[in-house]
Amino acid sequence: MDSNQIIKTLDDRLKQSSQKFIDDLKSLRTGRANPSMLETIMVEAYGTTMPLNQLATVSVVDATLLQVTPFDPNNLEHISSAIRNNQTLGFNPSDDGRVIRIPVPPLTEERRREIAKQISQKLEESLVRERGFRHDALNALDKLKKDKTISEDECKRAEKQINDKISDSKKDSETLATDKEKEVMTL
Repeated sequence: MDSNQIIKTLDDRLKQSSQKFIDDLKSLRTGRANPSMLETIMVEAYGTTMPLNQLATVSVVDATLLQVTPFDPNNLEHISSAIRNNQTLGFNPSDDGRVIRIPVPPLTEERRREIAKQISQKLEESLVRERGFRHDALNALDKLKKDKTISEDECKRAEKQINDKISDSKKDSETLATDKEKEVMTL
């Protein structure tokens, strides 16, 4: 392994971390109906726990209403209870025997502040993950330097690249979090 491979590995890990952070932010409520709100719902069906998107389609009827159409009507009750039991969303679904309708109530000020805290927590988790990646990359570089596989200058250049990439990723994550927080706090 050389310094370029270490940096390439870091790049890949940062992209995965960034995508996870984006997915985490998508799952948070903003007051408008969005199918991604239900991506984290796990449903007990067919004797196992499965993601909702493997059991049903989720669509937006209007800005305040989601509709879940199960592929198998026998799973209707399981899906409904899984959505109801997810406390982070606070939804109260109703069904008519064929589809589940989920009204998305407007967010209260207290709920908005709660979601803003969740955004901060998810940002911190992402930044901690990225710092871990930085630590791993710098340790790998130190090992290469100690083994005399790379020169001192190449090690310093690679360290600078690693620090720049982590810094850029941190800025991007903070921007995403700030934008999401503005979206949540806007009435």
